[in-house]
Amino acid sequence: MPDVTVSIGGRDFQVACQPGEEHFLRAAAALLDAEAEPLVQQMGRLPEARMLLMSGLMLADKTAAVEDENRQLKEKLAALQARPVPAPEKVEVPVIPPQVFETMAEIAARAEALADRVEERAQG
Repeated sequence: MPDVTVSIGGRDFQVACQPGEEHFLRAAAALLDAEAEPLVQQMGRLPEARMLLMSGLMLADKTAAVEDENRQLKEKLAALQARPVPAPEKVEVPVIPPQVFETMAEIAARAEALADRVEERAQG
């Protein structure tokens, strides 16, 4: 079992861990150290147990807040997923009424008749 030296609040600690888990231990120690450093800077030298206790409690408080936020987000997500899927929007495309085609055909016929008359007069 490997021993890892970690620094928390300016103090070194030897901690044993399972092989291959050294990086997890170092990462956890870094989180604890991030909480301990401000305590040590504000209060000076604290007894080791008190420093570790207060650092652990501050870290636990942050963890609890993140877990609470995670729970709330999961509830919101579940509520959104439980909502029924809205029906697709109905889009109406305007249709040209049949009388328009009839009127256009009539106008075209009149235009052709006028063109024929103009041609006849032009030739005549």
